[in-house]
Amino acid sequence: MRKIRTSTALNDYVTFPYVEQVCRIERITCKLNGELLRQEVAYGITSLPPEKADAKRLLALNRGHWTIENRLHWVRDVTFDEDRSQIRTGQGPQTMATLRNLAISLFRLQKVNNIAQALRTFGRNPERALQYLGL
Repeated sequence: MRKIRTSTALNDYVTFPYVEQVCRIERITCKLNGELLRQEVAYGITSLPPEKADAKRLLALNRGHWTIENRLHWVRDVTFDEDRSQIRTGQGPQTMATLRNLAISLFRLQKVNNIAQALRTFGRNPERALQYLGL
């Protein structure tokens, strides 16, 4: 469960350029049986005025951030095991990150939901990957 409170009352006290609103987001995570796992509070600042982003929209934008985290960064961290890569010098890390992002983007464009499974499939049959790209 998530709750949000927004305010413009603190705008004059916050030394942040273009501040229009501040918010407090409370995240409560429970097990399926209702037992509390954790409770977190996060604070935010936005340049969006209340007329453009009320509390409901700010909460949706915040949740949308986690969609990006889960769809891209999680795939890079878990499926590609990027954190344990031993490519650390020169242009290697940037090149590999670009290639991983390209692969993820190509899969997403083709509406692939399970990138790990697609990688295994193409790893067993590289010719199929070229056919997939129309080559």
